[in-house]
Amino acid sequence: MNRPPTFNQVGIDQVGAYWDARPCNLRHSSQAVGSEPYFAEVEAKKYRVEPHIPQFADFSRWQGKRVLELGCGLGTDTINFARAGARVTAVDLSGASLALARRRAEVFNLDITFYQGNAEELTTFVPIEPYDLVYSFGVIHHTPHPHRVIEAIRRYMGPDSFLKLMVYHRHSWKVLWILLKYGRGAFWNLDEVVARHSEAQTGCPVTYTYTRASIRELLSGFDILDLHVDHIFPYKIEDYLHHRYTKVWYFRQLPPGWFRRLEHRWGWHLCVTAQLKQQGTA
Repeated sequence: MNRPPTFNQVGIDQVGAYWDARPCNLRHSSQAVGSEPYFAEVEAKKYRVEPHIPQFADFSRWQGKRVLELGCGLGTDTINFARAGARVTAVDLSGASLALARRRAEVFNLDITFYQGNAEELTTFVPIEPYDLVYSFGVIHHTPHPHRVIEAIRRYMGPDSFLKLMVYHRHSWKVLWILLKYGRGAFWNLDEVVARHSEAQTGCPVTYTYTRASIRELLSGFDILDLHVDHIFPYKIEDYLHHRYTKVWYFRQLPPGWFRRLEHRWGWHLCVTAQLKQQGTA
């Protein structure tokens, strides 16, 4: 895949420092950080803005199953897998994120195994054994060498295991919006501009984006069971930061059905469900 070499040269410590400075969704609540109302509000806001996540994760399906989550962040999906009865192991690079995820498990009295570490080196700190589901939502595109994570993931999957993965979609409304707003149309510098503005906190050191073809290339050796696009953020950012949900005028004019069709074509989230290819299959 043709990627800018600067991403390959970014140190993992730089990535970790970025997420330690502001864990993802940290400001989704005005309640006291670490309290039960705080975590409840974080979850409500996340799934209000990204309602496709529960359907994609399909939490209840994994009752009694073993789930390995890579990049758990504050633990919103983690907690919902555990609530549904899954036996969850969660990994994150950021110590600040993991501290809050662990606190969340304590608040809701859920037994979850947590590890801190670089997912590119997963096999060095998480015991190798098969999981029913390996789940990673919006994570591996932020590591300098995503292919190393995929190679590690294979070690935790058996013939009946599933991989559910979300990465950012290159042919998306958000990439176009970033290019026009911040890149001033400088498409030759697209990767660096997208990385800088891909998250709520500017300056993300690594953000890869994928097409349908390039994610299939990354997942060579997997059978792709489902591959679809979803999610366009329609709200005014300034209002959203103050917990108000005011749609940008051009999205406000779209009927809901038309907006959903737009999401399914130009959405920011490229969602994949896959299994390992079995020996003897093409």
